[in-house]
Order: sequence, then structure tokens, then C-alpha cells
Amino acid sequence: MRCRPALVLVERNHLLLMKYQYGTEFVYNLPGGNPDPGETFPETIIRECQEELAIEVEVGNILMVGEILASDKRDASVHLLFEGKIIAGIPILQADQTSAIELVWVSISEITKLNMYPNVSLELQDMLFLQKPGKYIGAIDQRWV
Repeated sequence: MRCRPALVLVERNHLLLMKYQYGTEFVYNLPGGNPDPGETFPETIIRECQEELAIEVEVGNILMVGEILASDKRDASVHLLFEGKIIAGIPILQADQTSAIELVWVSISEITKLNMYPNVSLELQDMLFLQKPGKYIGAIDQRWV
């Protein structure tokens, strides 16, 4: 099972997302990535944000855990979302470090209109707008492109 820690960065009710294009489809992802050997989840997030966004971040508490179940075409993955904040720099996409095509700040009220990976937009809205505590959300119903 693959583990992917990611950071929930919110400023002025907007969420920072990385935009990817697969064919004619767009997918939006939270900053983060796969751990290197010997790396903790917060260390992974800090490294990925430095490499791909040229920012320094502070990683806070875990907000949510969910998993995408294995299928014939995909391995299982667990997604761990952490709260965080930018402590230095302005996010600028480092094109040589990622296949993302753009960084976007999306209103939290609009994220359900996007194809997010992982598909946790409703859970994020509940948590951020309704101040519901983070939780294990179980299996994520992921739409693949």
C-alpha cells in the first residue's frame, strides 16, 4: 500500500491546489507526495513543498485519513492530510520538479466542482466550514481519468 501525506493550505477561504492535465481532463491535488526511505510524513511534506513549490511550510496536526482501495489497475493507497501554513516564500510551481501544470487557489466553496485526488472535497468543506474534527473517512470513492 502506498502512503501519500499532503498539506491543507488555506488562506482567505481558498485552498492551494496543484493542477494536472491527463488527456483532456484536469485533476487537482493537494501539495505532498511519496515518502523517501527513512522520512516521516511531515518531513515528506516539507521536502515536497520546497522542491515543487519553493516554499517553507509548517506541518501541524493530522486532519484526515482515507484510503483508495486496490483494483485490477491500481494499487491501494492511504492519504493522510495535515493542516499547515506557509512560513516562508510565495508558492511558485517548479516545473522541473513536478508534472503539475499550474498552482491554483480555489475557494473552499468551489472545490466540490473539481476532480480532486484524493476525492475528499466534501469532507474538507465539512471540516473547514463546519469546524468538524478530522477523522478517518474510510474508503475514498475516486474517479480515475
